[in-house]
Amino acid sequence: MNDTPGWASPGSAPSDGQGAGVPRPSEPVDGSGPAGNWSPTQPPAGQWSPPSAPGTGPGAPPPTAGWGGGPQGPGWGQPPLAAKPGVIPLRPLGVGEILDGAVSTMRAHWRTVLGITLTVSVIAQVAITLVERFLLPEPAQIDPNATGTEALRQAADSAQSTVFNSVPSMLITMIATLITTSVLTVVISRSVLGRPVTLSDAWAEARPRLPQLLGLTLLLTLISAAIMAVGLLPGMLIGSAAGAGLVLVGFMAAFVVVIWLMVRFCLASPALMLERQSITASMRRSAKLVRGAWWRTFGVLALTGLLTFVVALIIAIPFGVIAMAVDGEGIGSALTNGSADFGWPFLIVSGIGKVIVATITYPLSAGVMALLYIDQRIRREALDLELARAAGLPGYDTRS
Repeated sequence: MNDTPGWASPGSAPSDGQGAGVPRPSEPVDGSGPAGNWSPTQPPAGQWSPPSAPGTGPGAPPPTAGWGGGPQGPGWGQPPLAAKPGVIPLRPLGVGEILDGAVSTMRAHWRTVLGITLTVSVIAQVAITLVERFLLPEPAQIDPNATGTEALRQAADSAQSTVFNSVPSMLITMIATLITTSVLTVVISRSVLGRPVTLSDAWAEARPRLPQLLGLTLLLTLISAAIMAVGLLPGMLIGSAAGAGLVLVGFMAAFVVVIWLMVRFCLASPALMLERQSITASMRRSAKLVRGAWWRTFGVLALTGLLTFVVALIIAIPFGVIAMAVDGEGIGSALTNGSADFGWPFLIVSGIGKVIVATITYPLSAGVMALLYIDQRIRREALDLELARAAGLPGYDTRS
């Protein structure tokens, strides 16, 4: 949404904690609410007041019940409702409101959301199925009667074959996720303002940023892989019982570091898309926005991951059962020689289930990420005021 001032990059100052607090209609006016900083398009703190409600202003009688620090003190009366031109109210969001905003976007723009997610999911799943069926080698077979060194060798060969065979599907899935995330981020940015958006408009705006988004994803993947390698390599080089223990400790330590970094940089993608930042600038931007809110961000992402996992499980289990029922030969092969040679019926039915899962979970994950970014900018930079002006709400166009 590059045509609205709220998405312009505000530089380094807004998220550095500088500047005075910004009062909002739903926050105390005594400065005790979340601190916010102005973007370059906003007036200095202290020169803006919330839009006057009917019956207020100079010469009007004092209200009987104030909000925040009103005549009857904090906690008395109901705070004015925040403006809601689109799928979220323009104020700091709760966890439930972030999830509801993502779902509301799916409902409000279902044609655009369904168009991009279904198209990309079908193409990706067809490509994965064809690659697995015709290009990948047969998985290594395991002899259930093997013991000792032979059993260990077969297990290692099977693990190596599994990792090798999963690489193409992971790459295809990553590309599909990049495309849907980029387009859906644009859709979310429009839906916040209550503006209509077509698939062609969203794609036209997202397409120029795809190379940078791919570079960001690859960079974060390489960073994670390097950290995991550093954690695992010392124990693997030792190669004894002590080395196995060191591998476990190194894995746990590296895993914690990777999780910390991925949460710290989780808002880099929305910053890159909406503010048109570079890869490194978007990572710095995410780090500033997440600073002081790491645990909250982690909690929202963990809850979203749990919800998507449950949804995927609910859909995948019935399709998996149906797929195995229509392809009994593959199950028999897996039970006899340890190598599942599934046929086309299994691949088609399970592929349909995976397409449905992706069509539902892609918009939810992308929506939560984009709304987390918007929420952090509202909390730190009073982005809600800019969004209200961009939405054309009455009373928010005064800059004096």
